[in-house]
Amino acid sequence: MKNYIGVIALLLCLTPLTAQTKSNLELTDIFDYEFVSDPQISPDGSKIIYVRNFKDIMTDKNLSNLWMVNFDGSQNRPLTTGNHNDYYPRWSHDGKKIIFKSNMADEKMKLYLMWLDTKETAPLTNTPKAPGAVSWSNDDRYLAFTMFVPKKDESIIKMPGKPEGAKWNTPPTYIDKLNYRGDGQGYIKGGNDQLFTLSINGGTPKQLTTTEFDHGAPVWSQDNKSLYFSANFNPDEAFEPANSEVYKLDLSDNSVQSLTERYGPDGSPKVSPDGKKIAYTGYDDTLQGYQITELYVMNADGSGSQLLSGGFDRDIGNVQWADDGKGLYFQYDEEGDSKIGHITLDGKVITITDGLGGLSLGRPYNAADFTVSNNGKFAYTLGGTEHPSDLAVADKKGTQRLTFLNDDLFSFRNLGKVEEIWWNSSYDDRKIQGWVVTPPNFDPNKKYPFILEIHGGPFSSYGSVYSAEIQAYAAAGYVVLYSNPRGSTSYGAEFGNLIHHDYPNHDYEDLMSGVDAVIAKGYVDTDNLFVTGGSGGGVLTAWIVGKTDRFKAAVVAKPVINWTSFVLYADGAAFFSKYWFGKKPWEDPENYFRRSPLMYVANVTTPTMLLTGEEDYRTPIAESEQFYTALKLEGVETAMVRIPGSGHGIANKPSNLVAKIAAVLAWFEKHRD
Repeated sequence: MKNYIGVIALLLCLTPLTAQTKSNLELTDIFDYEFVSDPQISPDGSKIIYVRNFKDIMTDKNLSNLWMVNFDGSQNRPLTTGNHNDYYPRWSHDGKKIIFKSNMADEKMKLYLMWLDTKETAPLTNTPKAPGAVSWSNDDRYLAFTMFVPKKDESIIKMPGKPEGAKWNTPPTYIDKLNYRGDGQGYIKGGNDQLFTLSINGGTPKQLTTTEFDHGAPVWSQDNKSLYFSANFNPDEAFEPANSEVYKLDLSDNSVQSLTERYGPDGSPKVSPDGKKIAYTGYDDTLQGYQITELYVMNADGSGSQLLSGGFDRDIGNVQWADDGKGLYFQYDEEGDSKIGHITLDGKVITITDGLGGLSLGRPYNAADFTVSNNGKFAYTLGGTEHPSDLAVADKKGTQRLTFLNDDLFSFRNLGKVEEIWWNSSYDDRKIQGWVVTPPNFDPNKKYPFILEIHGGPFSSYGSVYSAEIQAYAAAGYVVLYSNPRGSTSYGAEFGNLIHHDYPNHDYEDLMSGVDAVIAKGYVDTDNLFVTGGSGGGVLTAWIVGKTDRFKAAVVAKPVINWTSFVLYADGAAFFSKYWFGKKPWEDPENYFRRSPLMYVANVTTPTMLLTGEEDYRTPIAESEQFYTALKLEGVETAMVRIPGSGHGIANKPSNLVAKIAAVLAWFEKHRD
């Protein structure tokens, strides 16, 4: 027996890896995916600490550890290990320490300090609530952060005392706020995010603010005597959700001074290296559905505000000062590609690098991150259609990919090939961008079933990045089209606002023209066309089956079906009615119903499945229930899939993502010829 085993082992060693037969992706492979997030480059640019995300198939959890690697890719090693969550690393200015968040000791999330020379760690907090956004003081002696401070909501209902030993029901919940629940939060408990400081020696965090409003991420002034932050302090802030300002808090007396005062959202303050200027993002609010986020610079006292990005028709995000103080680096999306840009103080823009992405594992949304060192070196999440996010770096010499986290999985799994495609909309001949994914081992001479997959938002964008869902559909033998119809971001303000107060509508023609463009390639089985989408994509999927019967089946995921009920039931009532409609439902009932898929339910003949998380408070499951019942009353074949314990982000557990994909494929296979 030993000799037999030895021969087999020898044969395996002699068999080249390239000779191994690859198979298609399986749904349980989702538990094997890893990806990089939150890359933090050291102040001197020599090292990067990043979050390595992974999953545990036994506990159905998304987990993460911290890793550190040299800028040249050498010595890629873990800083933390274990089946828990370590994340949010932030370097001290001297590059000798980091803080990070972790639940390594117990289920409580704490803020930790690590000395990088010894890798020793110590918890800095043991508070009931975990710190939020954290920043180092410039002398590395203190931290400033946000943290939720609970406050008991008072009830006007006074229950009489119950007899000793009596067992009564839980007292009634009294609610008197407009925003009383939030997706991912459930029913919102009383309290607010307040500002704190804490010595790196530990101890008790010092609370600086006590208002009844939430405070944004704090940043230190150059002299460590003040904090800058953004907040919406309007007394009617629930009805004015996008009207924040930048504030300065004086640490000597905790007095607060407003530095901006226009109508619109001002936020994300960043202090220049010399401490004399503050960069921030925002815009003059015109109540449009989509408004470009601009970049501004003002003096540290709030005077001399200057718009820098007025000639740059893309959203500005993740702003970071260049070390010379003569410009700023930022992140932006353009035609489905995430990039790092640089803008001078007189508004001149250049692109540093592109190809960022990969932070949206489920669907191919543009999501990325980067940081820059004091000497102009960059660390960023590298996107791509062939892998989830990996770590990459850039400097004046070029770019380099440092990690290949999923090469082990992809060494024996086939992927669908992704091809960019453009077409003209049949409505107005406007150019629309999309991506076609063909099954592994694709043969263009064969005919394949087809899936149209539609993004949500609607003000968001898909891109040239990896998607576990799309690849799973391709692995099942489908050609898949995903695209950016009108209203998508990354194409400028005019394109994004083509659906202003007119959604859904002509995005339908954009999508149908895309389907026709792929059919024209000759390899699509036109008798087996399917459609699905989530959130805003669920809206459009429900809209499509009310407009055409060309699809064999549809899966409508977490949709809006009735705009009136949605506006009055979802978290964010003031925002949706004010920005997406301009009027309240009873002020314009005809427009609300005209834009509701429910209006066209009598036209539907397509077998349609509804799929939503049971704890979704963004597009509440009542929307799906309405469409399900309406379709049943109309005699249309329908089914409803409810994801227990899930909010709007269904992939909060790996098995939920698996369940969603399995449900979509099961429905399509049921109706596929």
